[in-house]
Amino acid sequence: MAWSLPNGRTQTALADINVTPLVDVVLVLLVIFMITAPVIQSSISVNVPHTRTSRQVSKPGLVVTVAQSGDIYLNDHLVNIHRLPAALKQRLPQSADRTVYVRADEKVSWGALAQVMDEIKRGGLKQVSLVTQPYRHR
Repeated sequence: MAWSLPNGRTQTALADINVTPLVDVVLVLLVIFMITAPVIQSSISVNVPHTRTSRQVSKPGLVVTVAQSGDIYLNDHLVNIHRLPAALKQRLPQSADRTVYVRADEKVSWGALAQVMDEIKRGGLKQVSLVTQPYRHR
């Protein structure tokens, strides 16, 4: 776009892109993703059972996941069941919440789940909560 000044000269508008606001927006998005990435609970796919008395937990500290295949994870890290107590004791000082949340696939046998819970108690944690999905009417 061009316009004329009173002295007869023609002036054109600057067509440069102002990059500063773009960089600001990108940095804000980067910070948001950095904060929300650890909040995403788990990348391990588990079909937990549905119950009517489920309640939401804002930020679980230690999460033990038992996959349908029998693999055991401590906060997304594969761990041997016999090394679970040591791994829990190592992570315990980092966790303010002394509750362990157990996510187990609904197809995992009761014996395997009982064995995992026994190893958790051997690790010094007495409060164990089972993670479930809220029941939905169909």
